[in-house]
Amino acid sequence: MAPPTEKEILTNYLIHPAQLTAVYSFSQFQKNFPRPHHDSPLVRSLYRDFQAQQAEAIDVVSANIARELVRGAAMQREVIRLRRDAQRTEPDAELDIERAVSGPVAEREGGSDDSAKGHSLRSVLPELDGAVKALEAEIRLLSDEQETLSEDVKQTISGLSDLRYGKFANGAVKGQVEGGLDSLCEACRDKA
Repeated sequence: MAPPTEKEILTNYLIHPAQLTAVYSFSQFQKNFPRPHHDSPLVRSLYRDFQAQQAEAIDVVSANIARELVRGAAMQREVIRLRRDAQRTEPDAELDIERAVSGPVAEREGGSDDSAKGHSLRSVLPELDGAVKALEAEIRLLSDEQETLSEDVKQTISGLSDLRYGKFANGAVKGQVEGGLDSLCEACRDKA
């Protein structure tokens, strides 16, 4: 099975579970009002208004997903281009090692000058030790970078999970909605 695309992940994670009817049914919504007003057309109208607001938010998220897909594709093309450029400009590592150990090929094959000899065992060992230490340091740096990126991804996933299940970073939203519902209930009581 092919791995999911970025579009599938974002759509399935942010759009599909965000429908108001999937999160908060009309019958659940009705329970917030006094029993005599459950069948009121105003309650149904208010629920439709919430659905419309939710649909607008979903449209904004869909547009953001589309923009992100375009950005992601551009970044992917740039990474591929940079890798190609790096492969063209990077010298062959095996050839460099061969030159470091034995000296240039032209000097080995045709040169009769003894001063241009390659490395001896004693001269190559410190060079190799230095190369090993440099590689180990680079591996440590890459490992640290990988851990940092992994933590960033985990935090992003956690943030998306909070969004999916309605845990907003802005805690005031819940209070505003509850206050609005309370004032609506009072208005309904006054009308009755």
